[in-house]
Amino acid sequence: MSANTFSAEDLNKLEQQGRSLDVVHQQIAMFERGVPFLKLDRACTVADGIHRLEESEHRGYTTLFDKAQAAGRVTKFVPASGAASRMFKALHAAAETLAATGACDDAFFAAFRDGLTRFAFYPELKQRLSERGIALNEPLDAAALQAVLAELLDSDKMAYAKLPKGLLTFHSYDGGGRVAAEEHFVETRAYAADGDGRGRLHFTVSPEHRAAFEALVVERRARYEQAGFVLDISYSFQKPETDTIAVDPDNRPFRDKTGELLFRPGGHGALIENLNDLDGDLIFIKNIDNVVPDRLKDTTVTYKKLIGGYLLEIQEAVFQHLVDLDNGTVDAAKCAQLTTFAAEKLGCQVPAAVAEMNGEDARRYFQRLFNRPLRVCGMVKNEGEPGGGPFWVNAHDGSQSVQIVESSQIDSGDAAQTAILQNSTHFNPVDLVCAVRDYRGNKFDLTTFVDPDACFISEKSKDGKPLKALELPGLWNGAMANWNTVFVEVPLITFNPVKTVNDLLRETHQPG
Repeated sequence: MSANTFSAEDLNKLEQQGRSLDVVHQQIAMFERGVPFLKLDRACTVADGIHRLEESEHRGYTTLFDKAQAAGRVTKFVPASGAASRMFKALHAAAETLAATGACDDAFFAAFRDGLTRFAFYPELKQRLSERGIALNEPLDAAALQAVLAELLDSDKMAYAKLPKGLLTFHSYDGGGRVAAEEHFVETRAYAADGDGRGRLHFTVSPEHRAAFEALVVERRARYEQAGFVLDISYSFQKPETDTIAVDPDNRPFRDKTGELLFRPGGHGALIENLNDLDGDLIFIKNIDNVVPDRLKDTTVTYKKLIGGYLLEIQEAVFQHLVDLDNGTVDAAKCAQLTTFAAEKLGCQVPAAVAEMNGEDARRYFQRLFNRPLRVCGMVKNEGEPGGGPFWVNAHDGSQSVQIVESSQIDSGDAAQTAILQNSTHFNPVDLVCAVRDYRGNKFDLTTFVDPDACFISEKSKDGKPLKALELPGLWNGAMANWNTVFVEVPLITFNPVKTVNDLLRETHQPG
């Protein structure tokens, strides 16, 4: 595509916004050729690709991790940018129905209404309504229900649908409610505080919400900073330059009513830039809404330490192999040894052609293969929850690697591929620990390990006109496709997301 597609004014604005014209052209080219599908070989199982940690191994992995934690190697990374609008989508619809008809028999709304007093945010809701002269007496009539929804959802009131999930009151305690971000404060102390008591916690937030997060920390950190523990909290924003250009149905740059080029957020895959900017070593990644009350945290903390310790054991072996590769050659026996290690420990089956390489070429191959970021991903048994699944994926060079794969990355018209997808036994709850430094202690440039083809194209509209939008490779999918990846089975209790407001009524989010 020629630069003539863009006017001089377009080019000037792209430069002012820090956007690369080459990247814009690459994105338009992706729209034109379409996103290639992955080629699944088979689903990962506990017998093939997912490691199950035996109880006899727990103490060793925990001890290994505790030493790294005490040495200050651990940081917790929590994507917390998105507004909670999807959590309350059904309640918005119920509010419209109530306003129009005076009643709503929707099952989701009925569950919300019947469980109202069990929500951790109920005391604040009740107090606010009381101050306006509205009493929540049972049974609630239509007027009271309309008042409840208005107080919870309207932008000039509690505005829960406008706030990020991290600032919503999730859980009840004797001392009052606790927002989701506070639960991450508690987790940070449990598995990310160093020997001096400093716990490093990083939130990615929207610029408009940073002040509210900072105010929360100022107001409540004293509740958690006890017995020498100190929260070291940092923030970052999704970078505007990671937004992707939108195109019309003919793959021409989309322009809004004013004639301006339209750029849209590139999705959570853009956060690989934020992760790359952290001065970290071992980084845990966990979604903002996947938290539980204190009574259920022990298992979560245990398995965070276990997958951290397992990563450290593998990392130590990888580093030793890299030192050996710096100082020696690769003969047939060494090639076989490294091939087995890659398959059993790094989720990578090397091409058969590697065995035919001369010693120097094989040495360079294994240096490139081993000297990559390393991640251990917790996997839970699939019991109907949505989430990326673990699969063995075929590469063009004849190798296979374990990958977290979303259904959108698979050709739904291919019956064989769909069958493999449906045979998945586990899924990814976004439970990752990442090692982002090499064997010489240098930080990896994580942006160089992204699979740029692992994008997603969707159909949207703007000002009544259709458009196509491009999402960047997902943070734990394509953005980490060229990492060394290890899957470990973790208990289902470690996965407790809040996708809708009624999820807070589940037993795992109640006081007990």
